Amino acid sequence: MAIAQVAAYARLSDAQIAALGSELDAIRGDVLDARGSRDAVYIRRTIAFQRTLDVAARLLIAMSRGKLGWAVGTAGLAVAKIVENMEIGHNVSHGQWDWMNDPEIHSSTWEWDMAALSAQWRYAHNYRHHVYTNVLDMDDDIGFGVMRMSRDQQWRPYMALQPLQNLVLALTFEWGIALHGLYSEFERSGPAARAAHTKAFLGKAVRQIGKDYLLFPAISGRRWRRTLGAAATANIVRNVWAHTVIFCGHFPDGAEKFTAGVVEEETEHEWYLRQLLGSANFTAGPVLAFLSGNLCYQIEHHLFPELPSNRYAGVAVRVRELCEKYDLPYTSGSLPRQYLSAMRTLHKLAVPNRWLRATCDDAPETASELRGTAPGDRKPSRRNNVRTAWRRVRALA
Repeated sequence: MAIAQVAAYARLSDAQIAALGSELDAIRGDVLDARGSRDAVYIRRTIAFQRTLDVAARLLIAMSRGKLGWAVGTAGLAVAKIVENMEIGHNVSHGQWDWMNDPEIHSSTWEWDMAALSAQWRYAHNYRHHVYTNVLDMDDDIGFGVMRMSRDQQWRPYMALQPLQNLVLALTFEWGIALHGLYSEFERSGPAARAAHTKAFLGKAVRQIGKDYLLFPAISGRRWRRTLGAAATANIVRNVWAHTVIFCGHFPDGAEKFTAGVVEEETEHEWYLRQLLGSANFTAGPVLAFLSGNLCYQIEHHLFPELPSNRYAGVAVRVRELCEKYDLPYTSGSLPRQYLSAMRTLHKLAVPNRWLRATCDDAPETASELRGTAPGDRKPSRRNNVRTAWRRVRALA
C-alpha cells in the first residue's frame, strides 16, 4: 500500500515534525527576505538571452545553405524553447517573480511558447499537483491519467501498452500537458463552463500551430521546408527533454506515493514532510541546472515552489543538512540513474501486481509505513528513522 501514515513512515514524532517544519519555514523566510536586484537581474538576463538565441537560431536556419547551418540553428532553437519552457515559463507561472510587480514577468500575464494554455496549466500544476503531490486519486500527475506509476493504482488491460504510450507522450509532451490542463478545468467546473475552456484551449493551439508551422515557414519563402523541419525537430527535442526532467523528479525510486487520507488533517509542517518524501533530485552542474529550469532541485521546488529558481542551489545545501539531522532520505542521483529508475517502474507496472516480485509495502516504486521493518516485524519502530531503518533491512536481506 502507499503511505497512509506519513509520520509513522518517517519515524518522526509530532514534535520533531514541528521542529523540522519550523526550520524549513526559516529557510523560506531567509530567501524571501533576501530577494532583490540580483534576482531581478537574473530573470531579465535569462529572458534576454532566450529571445536573442531564438532570433539568432531562426536567422541561421533561414539564411544558411548547408546541413551544418541547419543543424546548428535547429539546436539553438531547441535550446531557446527549452529555456523558455523550463527556466522562464514554468517558474514565472509559479509566481516566483510576482514580487517584482513587473506586468511582463508576472504569473497572471505570462503565456509561454507551448501548446498548453498557461491559465489552465496553473490550476492543474500549481494547485492539483503541488498541493496534493503524489497523493493517489488527487494528484493527476501520477501517470498523467494514462499510465500506472504505483502498485496501488488498479491495473487495466490497456496499461500493457504503457511503454508505447510513454514514447508517444515524450514526443508530444506539450500536447499531453495541454490536454491535462484542459481536463483538470473540466473537473473543477461544470458542463456549462467546458465550452469556454475548450474554446480557449483551441485558440491557443491554433496560435501555436500557426506560429511554428505556418507563419515562420511562410516568411522563409522557398526555404519553408527547412524552417518547418527545424520547428518540428526543436519542438520534439524540447518535449523529450521536459518529459525526462519531469519523470526524474517525480517517479524514480524514493519518490513516495500517499493515500488520500494523509491530507485530511494535514498540518503545514506535515505538508513539508510529504513534499520532501515525495520528490527526487538529480545531480547537475550550472548548465544542466539552467536547462532543467533548476528542477534538478525538485525537492526544493516542491518545498518552496514560489521561491526564485536561481536560489534553489543554495537552499539545497540547507535542506540536505536538515535531512541528515532528522535522519530523513534526500533522494538524489545522476540524471541517467533517476530516469532509468523511473522507466523501470513504468515498464514493470505495465503488468498486474501478481506478476511482480516484492510487495506493495517495500517495492522500490511503492512503499508504506511498514518499509524499514525487520522480517516478521509488522509494526514500524521509532528506534530508527526511515533512512537508517531502510538501510538496516537491506543489510539483513
